[in-house]
Amino acid sequence: MRTHLLDSRQGFAGDDLIFTLNLAAQQRAATGAPVINATVGALLDDHGKLVVHDSVMALWRELTPMEIAPYAPIAGDPAFLLALTQRHWPQLTSPGVAVATPGGSGALALTLKNFVERGQAILTAAPFWGPYATITAEAAVRLETVPYPEVGETLDVGAWEAKARDLLEEQGRLLVWLNDPCHNPTGRSLSRDDRRTLLSMLRDIASQGPVTLLLDFAYLDYARDPNDVREALEDYAAFGAEQAVLVCASLSLSKAFTLYGSRAGALVFPWSSDAALKGALVSSCRGTWSNCARAPMSVLLRMTKSESAQAALAAEHAHWRRVLTERVAALDAALKAEGLPGAPWDGGFFVTLPAPPDPFAVCEKLQAAHVFVIPMPEGLRVGVCGMKAADAVRFAKAYAASIA
Repeated sequence: MRTHLLDSRQGFAGDDLIFTLNLAAQQRAATGAPVINATVGALLDDHGKLVVHDSVMALWRELTPMEIAPYAPIAGDPAFLLALTQRHWPQLTSPGVAVATPGGSGALALTLKNFVERGQAILTAAPFWGPYATITAEAAVRLETVPYPEVGETLDVGAWEAKARDLLEEQGRLLVWLNDPCHNPTGRSLSRDDRRTLLSMLRDIASQGPVTLLLDFAYLDYARDPNDVREALEDYAAFGAEQAVLVCASLSLSKAFTLYGSRAGALVFPWSSDAALKGALVSSCRGTWSNCARAPMSVLLRMTKSESAQAALAAEHAHWRRVLTERVAALDAALKAEGLPGAPWDGGFFVTLPAPPDPFAVCEKLQAAHVFVIPMPEGLRVGVCGMKAADAVRFAKAYAASIA
């Protein structure tokens, strides 16, 4: 039975569409069909089972009632906020202004509540993580986009600057969401030159009005080359310390600790000590989720006190980085064997493939071959996190046939 695509062809890979296609893939698999389900957004092993890091679960099982049951502070446990910030910038001695959030999406939502007004707009790159559109729509905020750099091309800083200046002139303020490194859904990262060019532009336009830059970090532990992540974090730290632009980060344990369901994260402004900002964020927390779960905070704090647990988690991350790299390498080779460009990837759970002339129509053709992906206006989001390397050849053949 053909799956109907519920989203508008002018829209995005929204939650309803992802759920519908994932459910359709599971139903098709239940009939015994050889399904490739590349719609998922969580890390699966080669048997389709959710990956859960043993090092994290071992600590979870050690938690005492007092590490689970009591209310956490509305802003989050200060020790947790520091530990989570130091996972990204070990040299920092303070998280600055920081509050706990229910995962990275909670951090995104807080920036909308505090840095733009209803009817205004934020700026990000397209394609983007589908729920960006859900989160902004729920807040009655527009989502303005600039194209993510094509493979082999440099960032179009002129397009970024034009959109940014227009929004500053219109609104008197600018909020930018930047998902880098390991951009979802392209699986690529900005080059260091592109990153520094973009930051320089934001520094320049900040003379026109206040600019806030949110760094959306979700997949850093699954980058092909961890050194690229360290370079990016160094660049962002140096830029944040300048304080020409207000820099904050969305931090989460969902992917890093495979604690998707615990909804543990934070919004941190490591280079700010603004008491008014802290008060506003705490008020927003109280007015929405009140406070976050204590248990995952306790797990991170236990992790910081155990060198053996940290080593075990690092080994798990290294293993799954290798698995993802092998999956993408197999897909890249299979696509090239079909005469197609391949699948460039720097890290994370996804790659994006072109699907001319209509990604939604291509998606439906793929379903006939029992291959399920997520269509977007810019192409197809392919979840390599849920595929196995052995699927690559069949996927590539089906994809090539669907765009012929």
